[in-house]
Amino acid sequence: MFDTDRRHHVAVVVCACLLGVSTPASAQVPAAPGSAAPAPAPRDPLGRDTPYGTITGFSTAAGRSEFQVAGLYLQTDGSGARQVEDLARDLSDLLDRYFTGRLSALSQLPAGDLADGLEPDRERVTLTIGDRSVDLFLRRVTDRAAGEIWLISSDSLARVPTLHRSEAATWVERIMPAPLVSRSYVGLSLAQWILLAASILVPLLLFWALTGLVGWVVRRRIADVTRRAMFLSSWRGVRWLLIIGLTLIAHLAALPFLGLRVTSRFDYSRLVLTVIVIVASLLMWRLVTVGFQHARLMAMRRGRSSTRSVIQLGERVVKVLVVLISLFSLLALAGVDPTTALAGVGIVGLAAALGAQKTVENLLGGVFLLTDHVLAVGDYCRLADREGWVEDITLRSVRLRTLEQTLLSVPAGQLSQASIENFTSRGKILFQSVLRLRYGTTCEQLHAALAGMRQLLAEHPLIDKETARVRLTAFGAQAIEVELFAYITTPDFLKFLEIREGLLLQAADVVESSGGAFAIPTQFIYMRSEADEQRQWLAHQTQ
Repeated sequence: MFDTDRRHHVAVVVCACLLGVSTPASAQVPAAPGSAAPAPAPRDPLGRDTPYGTITGFSTAAGRSEFQVAGLYLQTDGSGARQVEDLARDLSDLLDRYFTGRLSALSQLPAGDLADGLEPDRERVTLTIGDRSVDLFLRRVTDRAAGEIWLISSDSLARVPTLHRSEAATWVERIMPAPLVSRSYVGLSLAQWILLAASILVPLLLFWALTGLVGWVVRRRIADVTRRAMFLSSWRGVRWLLIIGLTLIAHLAALPFLGLRVTSRFDYSRLVLTVIVIVASLLMWRLVTVGFQHARLMAMRRGRSSTRSVIQLGERVVKVLVVLISLFSLLALAGVDPTTALAGVGIVGLAAALGAQKTVENLLGGVFLLTDHVLAVGDYCRLADREGWVEDITLRSVRLRTLEQTLLSVPAGQLSQASIENFTSRGKILFQSVLRLRYGTTCEQLHAALAGMRQLLAEHPLIDKETARVRLTAFGAQAIEVELFAYITTPDFLKFLEIREGLLLQAADVVESSGGAFAIPTQFIYMRSEADEQRQWLAHQTQ
């Protein structure tokens, strides 16, 4: 057995050496003359270069009954193979039963946790045995093949047999009946299966009742029917996501006390954390939707159309951030270094920005349009020589519903450098018309018509009196021209059309009541007969 262990150890050392020298020659940079390039730190193939890697690697090997491999994580000082196997078995049992801390709390840095108050080459692992806490230590040593590695210290291993013989009942063994503890299914006792199910069902029922009570109380306290309907709609959308999220968090907090194997607990905790991240992302997405929807309703009530568009853009930006944070969290749980992922995203973002300059220009253009309060959803505007209503302002373009009911998409970058005419922002609309009276209208009739139309504008309640005027402007080729000029104090274009129609009809009544009439367009057509053409031809020949 000892020879087998020795051969295995030699094989591990040889593999580590091969890994250390397997760097491609093309990746090596020649050192400057007179200076020696520092050798890269070797990477331990067993993952013992961090305290976290040592504990998880040891527990994984012991869980697979590979006690010879598990012995490589122990500082045994040349103990026999049988003794190492017994130590590994007892230590694995102690960790599974009494290690209730979080694996993620163990340092994942090669130097360990330098702020724990211990020596730089020591790390602590705390076991809770009954009512007392027992500390086991890891020590950082130098291995000829793997470099600086962490091993479970020899002084802690000396205490393992005594701790294992005097082991106390775990929390599960104290509260559950002995027949349930003694029966095992798929590596877990029946008591553990019951508690595992209870750690999900009990919080689920508790949070269901609690959220139901909160909803009932809030509904009772909201007297406004509209606000109550808004609350019920929002609450139904987030209640179950909130219940599931809180239930999973409570279930995750109960896992260390169920006596699961360390590595099994780690893998299962990572799975639960993945589900929690997904549920939390959905909950945040729903809360963002509800929050910004409420903000849009408040902006509509106050008549701030430009604010509504900024809120819409802000909602999209926040949702993008929620998705990115969720993706980075899932990558971290999958074992991907978030720093590397962020660097990759930065490189990809830089390449995308260089390759999609127009897209970036449109994105910034859309932001500038909204922050400058130039456009808002629902405004009637003239964009790109087309008129219509703004239906949407995205991160790339502005969508305009034209008068022909077609949908026109204009890039935001183009609009940020072009002229935009917004008709909705005006407080009054110009009314200007030229009335053409026929020649033959007497001076007295003309005076009467002008006076009647001035009185018409002066008495109308929606006419801006300071700018209103009626003037005789010209004696044209075909008619006497009278100009009506006024601002109608309404921003509603349909209301303006109605008022303008009434003013023109009343102006026609004024002209008729004064004895005048509108000019009829006259067109003169000159025609020549065949005899005239013959006389013109003879005159030309005579000449």
